[in-house]
Amino acid sequence: MKHSIEEVNLKNGARGLLIDAPGSSVMNIRVIFRAGNKFVKKPEIYEVAHLMEHMAFGRNELFKDEQSYESEFTKNGAYHNAWTSDVFIAYEAECADFEWERILKLQELAVALPKFNEEELVSEKGNVRSELTGYQNDYSRLIWPKLQQELGEKVLTYSERLKTINNIELKDVREHHRRTHTANNMQFIITGSLRGRKKKIIQMLEDWNLKEGEKFDMPVNDYSGTEPVLIRRKDASNVSFGFSFVIKRPLNPQEQYAINCLNHILNGTMSSKIFGQARKRGIVYSIGSCADSDKWSSTWDFDGEVNSENATELFDLIAVELARVINGDISEADIIAAKSYALGRHQMLAQTADQISNYYMRDYITTGVIEPMTDAPKMIDAIDKGTIVRLAREFIQSGISGLAAVGNMNKSVIDELWSRILGAI
Repeated sequence: MKHSIEEVNLKNGARGLLIDAPGSSVMNIRVIFRAGNKFVKKPEIYEVAHLMEHMAFGRNELFKDEQSYESEFTKNGAYHNAWTSDVFIAYEAECADFEWERILKLQELAVALPKFNEEELVSEKGNVRSELTGYQNDYSRLIWPKLQQELGEKVLTYSERLKTINNIELKDVREHHRRTHTANNMQFIITGSLRGRKKKIIQMLEDWNLKEGEKFDMPVNDYSGTEPVLIRRKDASNVSFGFSFVIKRPLNPQEQYAINCLNHILNGTMSSKIFGQARKRGIVYSIGSCADSDKWSSTWDFDGEVNSENATELFDLIAVELARVINGDISEADIIAAKSYALGRHQMLAQTADQISNYYMRDYITTGVIEPMTDAPKMIDAIDKGTIVRLAREFIQSGISGLAAVGNMNKSVIDELWSRILGAI
């Protein structure tokens, strides 16, 4: 879908992207604040950001409760949702083109004008408690908060988060909203057919009932290397694992495409070096890798599940393939194939307004970078072996890495598995 991008800085201090996609039949609206778990006032009420996000769609200046607000919002098929991460709280909506103005007004009610009350707090405490308890039964979810914690990030595990819920009072919810949901701390991405509408959108957003407030910076993580950590679960029939390599700088867009290319070579398809070989040998059903970057640092992450009897063979395979990469043993044929795949996937990314918003959102809200989609083919074409090897070496040789696993075994087993990788690289 063809589109054009304009970054706008509003008079009230908010800033964002207006993405004009002519002919789009829907409008995609995203409003984001740096207001997630790392911005809570104190660790004892860590879950307040998540609770506040749940309560935002409740009572407000025009509707008495969540049910009446939801009924009005969705009556013509519109959709809305919100999510909380370590850094962000985001509100998302998508609607038919003809009702975008009505939906944007309704978004303001939830974002800027909620009327938090004790009844909804009690209800959402129960919902959040149920949500987090459920996550504790998903071993893949248990790994990452523990590994983040061990590497130096100021986050809590799910069991620790559950313990903070009872500490939260209504005044804490209101304080978190008042401090973080301000005009200066707001970013937005609106994608749709915007011709003749930009002035109206800007005016509406500038009129939102938000105080000026503070613009929060991205948090800096004090990363350091760590010993492997085991989350012991007697009922675990296999080993769920995740490990990370960290560098203390962001990746530029060209480097992000290069590391994505390497991840495809290692784990992208049934012909990949780690995942593909492991599936062919029958030793693992799923393993993957990805790289992420923010304003201050970048991580290269691997995760998967393996039966205990196959764990050693799988980790030996990972070790061999990572060693080959840092030794420069990557074929040009594999790089060409990965670039071809990346180009094809890129051309499939801009079919809808939602996909276009997704493409721009991650980089924009974390670093402020706006990398036009039209530049991607050139950057994919420019990927070369030298850049891939350099990045792999930088991550692996940074000295900042760690592994977390969930399983029913002794800690010594995890230590041995991790030593097989570190010993090879």
